[in-house]
Amino acid sequence: MSLLVVGTVAFDSVATPHGRVERVLGGSATYFSFAASFFTPVRLVSVVGEDFPDEFMAALRQRRVDLAGLARVPGRTFSWCGSYEGTMNEARTLDVQLNVYGDFSPALPEAFRDSRYVFLANGSPDSQMRVLEQVREPRLVVADTMNLWIERTPDGLRKLLERIDALVLNEGEARMLSGEPNLIAAGERILAFGPRAVIVKKGEHGSLLFSRDGGRCALPAFPVARVVDPTGAGDSFAGGMMGFLARNDLNDAAALRRAMVFGTVMSSFVVEDFSLAPFQRIGEAEIWSRYHDFIRFITV
Repeated sequence: MSLLVVGTVAFDSVATPHGRVERVLGGSATYFSFAASFFTPVRLVSVVGEDFPDEFMAALRQRRVDLAGLARVPGRTFSWCGSYEGTMNEARTLDVQLNVYGDFSPALPEAFRDSRYVFLANGSPDSQMRVLEQVREPRLVVADTMNLWIERTPDGLRKLLERIDALVLNEGEARMLSGEPNLIAAGERILAFGPRAVIVKKGEHGSLLFSRDGGRCALPAFPVARVVDPTGAGDSFAGGMMGFLARNDLNDAAALRRAMVFGTVMSSFVVEDFSLAPFQRIGEAEIWSRYHDFIRFITV
């Protein structure tokens, strides 16, 4: 079933206790696409500059990512520079250059407008709403957000929440958006804003699901012995989750719970090396093996 993602394709420069990389392939839509592509083909909408290398384009195409919606325009590609220290639970942003992404207004190719599964990666609520105005009859729409939009565009975000099926955000953002210090109360309050499901990412502590029709669900993170680079873990989680749902054409609460397991599995792979390197080394066999390991890990 058709899966659409709208978000950033970027250059990342990252430093962690395990090393440093410069201008590697990154961006929210990129991590999402790589993770989801193990389950289903992906339609990507974003923009890059004329400095974006052909080899990066080829890497995306090799992962069954349809680039008809990826515009290449004069200028420089969005870039992010960050670092992680200690337990690497939170990135420190050192520099952000929006470049061509600063003028990005998502325009979906006609062939993408029938997409049934839609993921709105982190972006302004106005930009995310423009995507919803272009898709015809989506079966499941999931959005990501961040503290910037919660602080600066609360009204636009509240309107978006009335239009989407599920929201993905981290625990700090959940508390900020809801005004509730308790995470359980925060999840329940965000449900009252409109979406039928809220997924709270807790990094190394896993994730929480709040659902109108399926109650609550808590998952731990998959135990990884060596975390090299956490960049893109949340987007990879979303990609694995949405990829599973789109592959099986499911959107009910029970399916969402199982999809979160696949999201957890995909995020556990990507943190084991820099950029997209882990996804370029694995196949379905490794994913299913880790899925079964995780099921045994969480089963009492």
